[in-house]
Amino acid sequence: MEIACDESGSEGEKLVGGVTAVFAHAGVLLSREEASACVETLREMIKSPALEYKANHLLRQKNRWVLLWFLGPDGPLAGKARVQLVDKRRYLASRVRAEFGGVTGPLELYNDLLRARGPRGNLDPLFPAILRAVAQWQTSGGGPVSIVHDQQLSLTDGRIRQLKKLAPRLQSLTLVDSQYDARVQVADFLAGIARRVAEEELNGRPDREVIELLMPFVVGPRMWHA
Repeated sequence: MEIACDESGSEGEKLVGGVTAVFAHAGVLLSREEASACVETLREMIKSPALEYKANHLLRQKNRWVLLWFLGPDGPLAGKARVQLVDKRRYLASRVRAEFGGVTGPLELYNDLLRARGPRGNLDPLFPAILRAVAQWQTSGGGPVSIVHDQQLSLTDGRIRQLKKLAPRLQSLTLVDSQYDARVQVADFLAGIARRVAEEELNGRPDREVIELLMPFVVGPRMWHA
């Protein structure tokens, strides 16, 4: 089983005070042909001259009908995609409580403290997201899982070896440029859409129609999974 993955909102170990409030990690089980057909269909629908499409193309109000098709039961992702969502502040607070027993000051100070005292990468939600993805997809298929992932500087050779030790079912983790793998582009669409919608909900502007379509893809019983 080969899963194509991408993230949205990754800022490494900077969990508060950054650009994004939510981290999203998506995986899709599509063939190259299916993914290429999906991207081409989106191009025909949206008609943007951009060389590479991103989630913001689907999130524009004029393209809402495309977004609803993409996420809907008749779209290309039905039964073939999953996305994890992490509220970064809640994720950091849970780490602080585990380490110190409670939160008694600004989370920004704890963020700096934990980054300074722990091994590099100990707070980055990308790594547990990959481990969860292996467990989720392995459970459904029972066999080993290979991951094709968009390039990430934090996914060094050493880190990939560590992930393989922690997840014996992870057969391989290959980094690719999303421009040249339509499967990863589709995962990028889903991650970007889910992150933006989740952040809008955090800010008190929930898009109920889109959330309802997203929920079948979201791993975990709630909108957030940390």
